[in-house]
Amino acid sequence: MPQDSIDYKQAGVDIAAGERAVDAIKAKVRSTYGKNVLSELGSFGGLYRVDLEEFRRPILVSSTDGVGTKLLVAIRAGVYDTVGQDLVNHCVNDILVQGAIPQFFLDYIGVGKLEPDIIEKIIDGFVIACRQNSCALIGGEMAEMPGLYKEKDFDLAGTIVGMVEADQLLPRAGVAAGDVLLALPSTGLHTNGYSLARKVLFERMGLRVDSYMPELGESLGEALLKVHKSYLNELKPYLTNPKLKALAHITGGGIGGNLARVLPAGVQAEIELKDSEIPPLFQIIQKGGNVQPDVMRQSFNLGIGMIIVCDQSLAGQISSEIGTRYLGRLVKQEDTAKVIFV
Repeated sequence: MPQDSIDYKQAGVDIAAGERAVDAIKAKVRSTYGKNVLSELGSFGGLYRVDLEEFRRPILVSSTDGVGTKLLVAIRAGVYDTVGQDLVNHCVNDILVQGAIPQFFLDYIGVGKLEPDIIEKIIDGFVIACRQNSCALIGGEMAEMPGLYKEKDFDLAGTIVGMVEADQLLPRAGVAAGDVLLALPSTGLHTNGYSLARKVLFERMGLRVDSYMPELGESLGEALLKVHKSYLNELKPYLTNPKLKALAHITGGGIGGNLARVLPAGVQAEIELKDSEIPPLFQIIQKGGNVQPDVMRQSFNLGIGMIIVCDQSLAGQISSEIGTRYLGRLVKQEDTAKVIFV
């Protein structure tokens, strides 16, 4: 090479490291494949066959999302095997609220410097969650971009595609006053509210990821990096039951913002959420930052990861079988608010 010549590695992109990372994950990714995956990792596009024996009139449901600034907590803690699970599970829940069963997932990883061992840990998270959700990881992209990301920084995004029968789409037309609201617990912040949480916990309160929190029984980092829960396996048996009317995944916008998205005109939700029912981590954030209740409700899930809207006659069965709690009810809308806390 001439003395003044420059190659891609000197520019900050290590192609060989990328190839090593791909080689390390091929077998793991293949473990998520089922009979409908027709391509191998490394193809220009992933091939997936629609199983017309399982679906008669399938509708494709897709969603794309990220993990947000929860990644910065993972980087602080040096923990990389949970954020991949967060991303897959978040996407699974987003299409679950329309009644869709996940079929395949594609990921994007953007990094400042490609470290094969870190990439492998991130992919491990994807693989774990895809297997738990019976979802194939059929493709993705790793981009090393030193001019865009700092050396230790990385970003994640994912796209999921699921299917639902045309006559089983959620929410159903029958959502009405008298229906019951049931709450499934979250495992923590899930993947929303981390910018506010980091501001309060790390900057204002001066805590670290290894700070032990007696109220939580674990370190702050362990609490903040709890995996975003998938509700697929719990809710799948009820998706075709006409008495299950709607689902709301509680992400950015909180309980009010997300529940309102599945309520028809003329219907209002009355939420009964006591302070004693809000998990300690949220209370620490609220007290430590003097965060107003309305801001907490807009920013966090407050311990509720999924809301079920169902006929009263189904509520008792669901509660006893999967451990929900009563959250409120639907009533005739009397004012402009779609969701009120009573």
